Amino acid sequence: MGDRKEARDDEFQSFVIGRWPRLMRTAFLLTGEQHAAEDLVQSTLEQVYVAWRKVGSADDPEAYVRRVMINAHARRHRRRLKEFLAPKDDSGIVREVADTGDRISQAEDRSALLKALAHLPPRQREAVVLRYWEDLSETQTAEAMGCSVGSVKSNAAKGIAKLRAIPGLADMVTQGGRK
Repeated sequence: MGDRKEARDDEFQSFVIGRWPRLMRTAFLLTGEQHAAEDLVQSTLEQVYVAWRKVGSADDPEAYVRRVMINAHARRHRRRLKEFLAPKDDSGIVREVADTGDRISQAEDRSALLKALAHLPPRQREAVVLRYWEDLSETQTAEAMGCSVGSVKSNAAKGIAKLRAIPGLADMVTQGGRK
């Protein structure tokens, strides 16, 4: 029995080590703050560890963990929605640890995009982050958010429209496309 627990612990540890950068990036994009992202990932992993036998045997453990993270994030901010949606000043946004394979991390004005994301309502922000930053399909995003594919399309379209309406951000994208 001890060997099985040890094997499960090793499997969980390997999962965490392999997925930590991506989980942190997703959490950071959802929260907009490094410390809040770390707290979100750690509390998510605490929940997942307790149920690792079930999670580890799932078809896609990373999708399962992502869903737990999104649910935890939604619960945390449900009561403080106005505070969460309020624009953050420059001191409130800490730079994310860049993933070397992440092309967005190479953008010149990453902070402008992060500030713009912070202004989106939570569901739109989740849809935009999961669809376009995490590059999930509409179906995967719907599963992670616990909603229909139509809701994902609607929230993502509204979020992208709001991002496009920000003059400085739109200029940055069009200038970046010409280079």
